[in-house]
Amino acid sequence: MEGKGHKKYDILAVGELLIDFISTDFAENLDEVQHFKRIQGGSPANMCMNMARLGKKAKLLAALGNDDMGHYLLKYVQSIGVDCHSVRSIDTPTTLILVTRSRNVSNFEAYRGADCEIIDEQFPTGIFDDITLFHTTCFALSREPAQSSIMRAARLAAQKGCQLSIDANYARKIWRDQEQAQQLVAQYCGYGALVKVSEVDWERLYNSKLEEPEAAADHFLGLGASEACITMGSEGCFVANAEERLFLPARKVEVKDTTGAGDAFWSGYLSAWLDGEPLANRAKAGRRMAELKLGHFGPLPNRVPKEEVYKDF
Repeated sequence: MEGKGHKKYDILAVGELLIDFISTDFAENLDEVQHFKRIQGGSPANMCMNMARLGKKAKLLAALGNDDMGHYLLKYVQSIGVDCHSVRSIDTPTTLILVTRSRNVSNFEAYRGADCEIIDEQFPTGIFDDITLFHTTCFALSREPAQSSIMRAARLAAQKGCQLSIDANYARKIWRDQEQAQQLVAQYCGYGALVKVSEVDWERLYNSKLEEPEAAADHFLGLGASEACITMGSEGCFVANAEERLFLPARKVEVKDTTGAGDAFWSGYLSAWLDGEPLANRAKAGRRMAELKLGHFGPLPNRVPKEEVYKDF
């Protein structure tokens, strides 16, 4: 099938680039943890880097502290081949998050600083003519000034014909105003976005158990999303658009770490979307990318061969 990536950038990921301190041992709670490993984190940044690992032209827009951690992050992301000209450096400390290493759902505590200082000036006139996909997250939308700047940019991007994408990774710890989060997710879906939500994030966002993934997908499609993907951890994922819907079961893998598996999934999915692959193959590419990440503690290698991710087609 014909691919969609003919612009200067396949994806502009907007939002948090931060430091994760992940416990070196598996732990339920942070009070049990003594040792942490420093790892580059932030969902849009992870997504963007994974797209670059898959050979896509990726650009990141974020805000970092003008400090040692900020310098480390910028250098690291650039080393993977991501364009970082839209990353802003400011005199607020770089955001860091303490995370428990987990086989299921990680526990975390965020110490927020520069991540939410995304401003309109980072979106120059004409930027949307150069990108195919515009991606962000609930974390990125959770605070001003980033919230208003990203929503304004999303509207402009949609008007310019960009395909919007969102990871609805809602957590009350990050975004206290749940009603506002629901409203902004609805507004973002209304621009025809591709939406990814995990079972856990769905329950956090809507205070209701995910009984039927099909109903969750219909909820997002009803809001105006063009495609919805519900990931259910070790069970698999359910994907749907106006034309078709399918459930793809998960396969057994030895889990080294769950952190970043959702970002890996969505990078595989969006790469296959860019390559014009049908819905089933998009889901398979996502599953394979998530499997690679689950079996790996810390970031993936600098390059992930596309044939490795597309081998189930």
